[in-house]
Amino acid sequence: MSQKGFSALIVVLVLLVVSWGSLYIVSERERAVQLRFGELIGPNIEPGLHFKLPFVDKIRIFDARLQHLEVPSERFLTLEQKAIIVDSYIKWRVADVANFYKATAGDIYRANTLLAQRAESRLRNKVGGLTLNEVVSGSRDSLMRDITDELDVVARQELGVTVVDVRVKRVDLPPQVSDSVFERMSSEREKEAQEFRSKGQEMAEGIQANADREQRIIQAEAYKQSQIVRGDGDAKAAEIYAKAYNQDSEFYAFHRSLQAYKESFKSSGDIMLLEPKNDFFKYLNSKTGK
Repeated sequence: MSQKGFSALIVVLVLLVVSWGSLYIVSERERAVQLRFGELIGPNIEPGLHFKLPFVDKIRIFDARLQHLEVPSERFLTLEQKAIIVDSYIKWRVADVANFYKATAGDIYRANTLLAQRAESRLRNKVGGLTLNEVVSGSRDSLMRDITDELDVVARQELGVTVVDVRVKRVDLPPQVSDSVFERMSSEREKEAQEFRSKGQEMAEGIQANADREQRIIQAEAYKQSQIVRGDGDAKAAEIYAKAYNQDSEFYAFHRSLQAYKESFKSSGDIMLLEPKNDFFKYLNSKTGK
């Protein structure tokens, strides 16, 4: 290769290196700032292909996607001075790249630390103005909205990030308080259960007493009706017997004697000691059968 060709190759290589060092790409998931000798000259570089001075400008690229921050558990006091342990998390993303770089030097860990400190102070103030019941159930949604709005304003101004959401994952009592609270709740539930059992027993006894009373009334009424029916039957039977006796008293007496003989002599082992002239044998002693 000639000296001229070699020089041309060197020039081409230098141009390629300079061109390569002059171009950079910012993706849709990123944001960037441009520094020249440490001074911020490009505060908010949008996604796309960009140029810079090689060996002079420096590009700092940051993740613009939604970030998740787990806030460490903190101990707060409610309005009635009850201690609770609160676990929460924050969803945030970079909003003002220049402000974010100035506040955190582009360090995500530092941004999370500063954001967690500001969230903790606002949670402490809000929880301190609410009762335990409001924190646990009633006012949690409005509490989270207020904290999100307030923290977003402060984070935009001081850190260059926007707070999308703040949520409480769990609210617990401190371990030294939990046992006494659970014991009190258990005793209260046991007391309520005993009251329900007592009321149930009282109702059961009342129902049983009413059933017994109704049973006695029904049995008495049934016995009364049975006696009336039996009396009517006996009266009709007596009436029938009387009519039959009046129609032929001699035949009726004879029929009754036959029934008596049948009952008296139905067993071969029966023995009767009576005088032969006893009135019981008057039909047996009669030659004519009369």
